[in-house]
Amino acid sequence: MKSNKVLISGIRVSVDSDEDTILKKAQEKMKRTGISSSTLHFRLYKKSIDARRRDDIRFECTVLAEGERLTSLSKERLSAVDAKHLEEEEMILNCGTQTLEASPMIVGMGPAGLFAALLLARQGYAPILIDRGGSVDERAEDVRRFAETGCLNTESNIQFGAGGAGTFSDGKLITRISDPRCSFVLNTLVNFGAPSEVLYKAKPHIGTDLLRQVVSKILEEIKNLGGSVLYHCRMTAVDELSDGTLKINTTKGIFRCGALILAPGHSARDTYTYLIKNNFAIEAKPISVGVRVEHLQQDIDDALYGRFAGHPNLGPAEYALSDTRGERGVYTFCMCPGGEVVAAASEEGHLVVNGMSYHARDLSNANSAVAVSVTPTDFEAIDGSLALGAIAFQRKIERMAFLSGGGDYYAPIMTMGDFLSETRGTSPSRILPSYRGGKVTLADFDEIFPSYVAKSLRYGLSSFGKKLGGYDVKDAILTAAETRTSAPIRILRDREAMTAIGHSRIYPAGEGAGYAGGITSAAVDGIRVAQALMERFAPLKKV
Repeated sequence: MKSNKVLISGIRVSVDSDEDTILKKAQEKMKRTGISSSTLHFRLYKKSIDARRRDDIRFECTVLAEGERLTSLSKERLSAVDAKHLEEEEMILNCGTQTLEASPMIVGMGPAGLFAALLLARQGYAPILIDRGGSVDERAEDVRRFAETGCLNTESNIQFGAGGAGTFSDGKLITRISDPRCSFVLNTLVNFGAPSEVLYKAKPHIGTDLLRQVVSKILEEIKNLGGSVLYHCRMTAVDELSDGTLKINTTKGIFRCGALILAPGHSARDTYTYLIKNNFAIEAKPISVGVRVEHLQQDIDDALYGRFAGHPNLGPAEYALSDTRGERGVYTFCMCPGGEVVAAASEEGHLVVNGMSYHARDLSNANSAVAVSVTPTDFEAIDGSLALGAIAFQRKIERMAFLSGGGDYYAPIMTMGDFLSETRGTSPSRILPSYRGGKVTLADFDEIFPSYVAKSLRYGLSSFGKKLGGYDVKDAILTAAETRTSAPIRILRDREAMTAIGHSRIYPAGEGAGYAGGITSAAVDGIRVAQALMERFAPLKKV
């Protein structure tokens, strides 16, 4: 049977148009099919900015119409008005029959662990969710203290704690994957307090301020449904017992669990090392390293929006740039309009930066990672392991960044002009660095990065200057080092069972396990793993 939902595309409106104008255009289109708009319900489904012509910026929109009469429309009649039936694939939840002798444990409260725990709690599995870091409020205090004093809590910081690394970011929900679980993720976030616009914006984001509230509410829901949430609880070892259950050693004692979902996040290097040394099947994977670049947001707005810069319906402009013509691919990553560069270290004596913005995106600087592709062939094996070599590769750059900054987590910076001309010593002027309120040191990036990374960064930044006017402006600020764009390893798992190779009750999940990149895709992977666990085991109790 045909769907009673129809997507109406090709609706182009001026930037001055409101939602009612968009819906009216969709209604006019549907009238041409012979079905009265009064019998249908319309809502905005997708909205993106078309800024290819700076003198005529438009919104490109898709509207969803819903009504029983839509089932009678043929494909041809809909095609004539740029419309088609929406065939939605449902997210099926099945529970197995195998006995789960004890609660499943989820290691990591990032998107993968959070959504896996929520799904399991809703279905009566009473999961135990742990993280080495603190609650959202505790993390916020730890992050604030680190930024102000340089006192790093290695267990609770921007990388570790409730919500994972994404909690202190822009809260981007963009993903390239096509999966019905994406809709579930977005709707769940909205139900817990994310703005409804994330359901239809082409480049949705929540912002760190709102995302923190959403994460806290999801964790409360997990507890209300019978799950347990333990902070400051780091897994140190796991043993498989003769009865099939698992003994999990943590900093808060020993737990006996029926299964383990391992979603540690991309910075859990001690966990990675433990797994590698205990013969888990783990491989090194490609990563990227580079810098954060800061421009004035007004300059980016002017470059992309021209006379429309500052229009209230557009908001701050954002960009995504890449170039694969050089020796290595170079691309921008996690662009934060109206945001700041943040101190993201998780190990003493190592310096890492990331980008963050609030929902309003109203700070003066725009920032983005500019990253160079690195492959396992660039790593030197340690004790026969390229995976350990990948971790050492990241650490070496972070250590050099720390030393170049002069210690106390002052970040090394260069102006764009100095870096591209291979000179040094020019202080910030028009554009001021946002890292820790300006706790930075002029440095030489050729002392931080391998020569091939520095060379590719110069090539990429120059290329981006040709693609986006003013991008390579001399007084833009570069801050090192961005090294945590993704996990450096992948914990291999069975494609069907979703369990770690050789470990029938351990389920690797999310970005930290090497199977996602970003909030939405990590959440989706956590859901997939939870579904695999549920399809095998029966709930601990009836819901």
